[in-house]
Amino acid sequence: MSAYELAQLNIGVIRGPMDSPIMAEFAANLARINALAESSPGFVWRLQTEAGDATAMRPFDDPNQLLNMSVWSDTDALRRFVYRSAHADILKRRREWFEPLSAAIMVLWWVPRGHRPSVEEAIERLARLRAGGPTADAFTFRQTFPPPDAPATEQPGGFEDTCPAA
Repeated sequence: MSAYELAQLNIGVIRGPMDSPIMAEFAANLARINALAESSPGFVWRLQTEAGDATAMRPFDDPNQLLNMSVWSDTDALRRFVYRSAHADILKRRREWFEPLSAAIMVLWWVPRGHRPSVEEAIERLARLRAGGPTADAFTFRQTFPPPDAPATEQPGGFEDTCPAA
């Protein structure tokens, strides 16, 4: 078992306020998808306020920019949740609720088991990915890296790297 867990941050710019008609279906699905994440194999933790999600957090200059951050046991567990659960149905509809962004919207990185990353740490990892591309310190599903304590025989792999803030 690794001494590391996988942290992820994804961001998005919503097309309207969370209580607007355009965001109604997204908002209505938040609790269900968050509960699904929490019951998924490999789920460890997710960022949330007392309201049960992170939609009220606005750490960016743009007040319409949301974030979602969680920690998982490994890339496979997160990948299964993102692409092979009911979350995938929401993911397919992301353009209904989120503006297209040209820069990376998701970043993955390894944290020591038990560490819960801060929002500032996560934003710094996204900036690192945007500035230098995927590295062992900030990567995507398209180019993953093994945890720091993985056997030397494990090589980076790939998959899709899109995920909406949810």
